[in-house]
Amino acid sequence: MLAVRILSSTHDPEDDVELCRAAFYDGSVESSADSGFGHALAKHLDKLGFRVFAGVLDAKGSGAEELRKTCSEHLLVLQMDVTKLEEIKDVYSKVTEKTKDKGLWAVVNNAGIFQYPIDAEIIPMAQYRKCMAVNFFGAVEVTKMFLPLLRRSKGRLVNMCSMGAEVPMKWLAAYCSTKAALTMFSSIARLELSKWGVKVAIIQPGGFQTNVAGSPDIWDKMEKEILDDISQETQDDYGQDYIHTQRSFLQTMKTRSSPDITPVLWDIQHAISAKNPSSFYTPGKLTYQWICLSSYFPTSVLDYVVQKCFGSRYKPRALRTSS
Repeated sequence: MLAVRILSSTHDPEDDVELCRAAFYDGSVESSADSGFGHALAKHLDKLGFRVFAGVLDAKGSGAEELRKTCSEHLLVLQMDVTKLEEIKDVYSKVTEKTKDKGLWAVVNNAGIFQYPIDAEIIPMAQYRKCMAVNFFGAVEVTKMFLPLLRRSKGRLVNMCSMGAEVPMKWLAAYCSTKAALTMFSSIARLELSKWGVKVAIIQPGGFQTNVAGSPDIWDKMEKEILDDISQETQDDYGQDYIHTQRSFLQTMKTRSSPDITPVLWDIQHAISAKNPSSFYTPGKLTYQWICLSSYFPTSVLDYVVQKCFGSRYKPRALRTSS
């Protein structure tokens, strides 16, 4: 049985890292930090005194510029699209040069994208491939590139996964599949890297408000991709109105999610800094309970609860006309 550590909003993470402050306070951390968790984490670790290498999708973007303006000189913003091997290699060269004296202590794989929330049958293969390219293959590529540095430092690998890796979330087949793949990769890496002294932590957040779901403009683009991709028969069965209505799920996610991402930052800090980090972290309201429900309860119970919590009263066109 895995021990899962749950942090409350009143918990002080400094209590956990005091023993290893001297060893790790000047450590270097490589992370993805355009926005969301990564952006906030880069600022958080910079304030704690870590030297942060913040990989961003667009080094000229507003997120990168804000990091340069608000963080200390110890934080370095680096261009890194995790789907481009040459950019990963370039970042590796720069980080290796900058850390040749003290070494690299931790890598946090945080880069991720979402998908249009719709039935698995309708999601275009292009969206499946894009999610997998960023959320899974990107993290694996970065991990493989930086592991030699982590093995030398006996450091930490922290991978941002999701509650959706354990709990079947309706309409998120592409996204959840990538997080399930990354979770299994991370668990195997934990076993294999233990002989090197490298510790691996998996972060499985619940609902938090970030911009991973994108904007209305992005939703419009993804909806058009779906309508252009599916067959006429499938479109007739589901109905264009059903496909369009599904975007309301994104708004529902936002209203049900917590705007305070501090628990996620504390868990990542603990995974990086604690003498004995946990293997799994489940920040977020009811996240651990959802994972327990998925792991230990009968499938019929899980399906009932998921349908009640995430079900939609809006049916595909063919089911409306036949009922």
